[in-house]
This record gives sequence, structure tokens and C-alpha cells, in this order.
Amino acid sequence: MPFVSVRPVDYLFKVVLIGDAGVGKSNLLSRFTRNEFSLESKSTIGVEFATRSIQCEGKIIKAQIWDTAGQERYRAITSAYYRGAVGALLVYDITKKDSFDNVQRWLKELKDHADANIVIMLVGNKSDLQHLKAVTTDDASAFAESNGLSFIETSALDNSNVEEAFRSILSEIYRLGSKKALEKGSTSNFAPNATQTIVINPPADEGKTEKAKCC
Repeated sequence: MPFVSVRPVDYLFKVVLIGDAGVGKSNLLSRFTRNEFSLESKSTIGVEFATRSIQCEGKIIKAQIWDTAGQERYRAITSAYYRGAVGALLVYDITKKDSFDNVQRWLKELKDHADANIVIMLVGNKSDLQHLKAVTTDDASAFAESNGLSFIETSALDNSNVEEAFRSILSEIYRLGSKKALEKGSTSNFAPNATQTIVINPPADEGKTEKAKCC
């Protein structure tokens, strides 16, 4: 068997998916990491995560994406998993006004539990259901702008803007990290604090989803 050289990962970024139950977080995760979608996906219990590596400006970035349960009864469990995250996709369902109204609460939870410098993107999912749209693009864009968030509308079902959303936030994390390293006068690779987090049950393979056990 010929020897295959595997390029090492330059950076590991932990990104969390948050938002109400049923907005499509798990399908966004599976679409990006495995290019899969399930109409029969069930609500996440606790936390699960998957990984995928991308290339950004010549560097290999491994994204470790955590899908936190949206149900209220799991909030005490999942709050511990914000620790070490450098990015967050704050997801709502464009057909459910309540899921957008609750974005403010999720944003507060992020600010309470996550690092102050976490990069946050507001994601309006299920853009394939334009005929049922209950949250206008203008309203969501205005909210994102007023809170210093980036914004995109996606559809995990038809794979619209899913790749763009994840690549955009990972690129922004890398850009900000590189900028901080330069400001500090360092010529070495920056090492975000988030890469020091202890991984529970790390996936053995790229794109493999795992359940994380509660500590």
C-alpha cells in the first residue's frame, strides 16, 4: 500500500450552533460535515458534534462544530459547552417568528457563558420555504447590524448558503486571530485560547458525528 502524506492541521476552531429546537441546527451540521439532510431528524438530546477541515489562506483549519440542544430543559447541561468556543452560529427558522424573537435571549446566553471575543453569525434557516416566511430579511439584517453580528439566510434542505455560512465564520475567526497576533508583534502562528479546550469523546474521523457525554 503506498504511503499517503496527510497534512497536519494548523488550527482547531470550536464553533457552537445555538437556537430554538426545530430550527434546523442538526441538519446544518450534517449538511456541512457530511453533505446529508434528513427530513426525519429528531431533536438533539444534550450535545453532539462533528468535524470538517477546510483550507483558508493556505492554512488547514479543522472546525469542531457542536450542536447544542434547543430545549429549555437542556440549557443547564449545554451551557458548559460554550466554554472554549471561538465562533457561534445563532440559528432561527424564517417561518417561525418565535424562534427569531428568542434570538435575543440566546445572544444573552452567549454573552454570559462564552468568551467576550467570540465571533457570532445570525443564520436564518429554511430559506427554501419563502412562501411561509414570517421573518423578513430586512428585520433580521437590521437586528444583526445593531448587535454587531454577520447575517446570512440558509437552507439545509437544498444546501443553499450552508457552505458559505461556515466558511465565512471560520475565515473571520482566522482573520481576527491573525490580526491580534500581528498587533502583539508575534511572527508565530496565533493560538486562540479555544484550542486549549478539553474535547469530550473527540470524533475519530472527519465528518463523523459523535454524542458528547455530560460531565
